[in-house]
Amino acid sequence: MKKEGHPPYQDVLFVDTATGTKFVCGTTLQPQEKEVFEGKEYPVYRVPISSASHPFFTGSQQFVDTEGRVDKFRNRYTTKKPAAPKKVEEPKEDKKVAVKTKKVPAKKPAAKKAAPKKKPADS
Repeated sequence: MKKEGHPPYQDVLFVDTATGTKFVCGTTLQPQEKEVFEGKEYPVYRVPISSASHPFFTGSQQFVDTEGRVDKFRNRYTTKKPAAPKKVEEPKEDKKVAVKTKKVPAKKPAAKKAAPKKKPADS
């Protein structure tokens, strides 16, 4: 493996700018800023949102669901019954038309060629 092909892997301190939460994670990011966390100096990468501030993970996200999701699904995908059964008409008989076909004679299998007979050798 080439040494110049991959960036170095290192521990980086991620800081959530919304809440100030800090956590260390391994990555190939190369931030210039450094900060001391739990007695050790780490490069710092500031993130705008993390699991500490995202509404899905904090539980502050609320869905306003006036009609239940199951009801929406059922209303959308249930088949509607027809109002009244339709009268089915019987199909009319079609007139039969004679079609002339041309008879093609069957091919006979090709006869095998007989091998030439050898003449008896004169001694």
